[in-house]
Amino acid sequence: MSGQRRSYESGHRPKFMVVVDKTPECARAVHFASRRAARTGASMLMLAVVDPPDNFEWIGVGEAMIEEASAEAAKLLDAASREARNAAGVEPEQVIRVGNRSEEIIKLIREDEDVSFLVLAAGSSKEGPGPLVSTLAGKSASTFPVPIVIVPGSLTDEEIDALAG
Repeated sequence: MSGQRRSYESGHRPKFMVVVDKTPECARAVHFASRRAARTGASMLMLAVVDPPDNFEWIGVGEAMIEEASAEAAKLLDAASREARNAAGVEPEQVIRVGNRSEEIIKLIREDEDVSFLVLAAGSSKEGPGPLVSTLAGKSASTFPVPIVIVPGSLTDEEIDALAG
């Protein structure tokens, strides 16, 4: 990968990428990214990652489980897209991937050279963005091809609006 993203070339717009999940903190990242995208003239991409089933492939159940989880992910993305539209009039691109969450984030960033920022919400629970933020910050943040913006899950809409401009 080159040292410069395509989003800096003429005719391209930077993208704020948000990882969407079921946690309440996720709404904070969506709100921040949508406000920032609107303020800077950027676009927005939302990613939901479905965990692959462990041991159900041999009886055909794995595929049904992935379809069900993908349908749930689509609902989460639709709800997050409504939040982005309501917060800042931004219409995000939606992507669903199946696999390891950290790996799929990196793959999508590498595939879409317009992605300029990864926006994550910081939570404290064992599920969702808390462990993801810890994993990325501790193991791979220094190797990411884009800056990682971490939005505290405790911020209010008003505080985010003030920070996002």
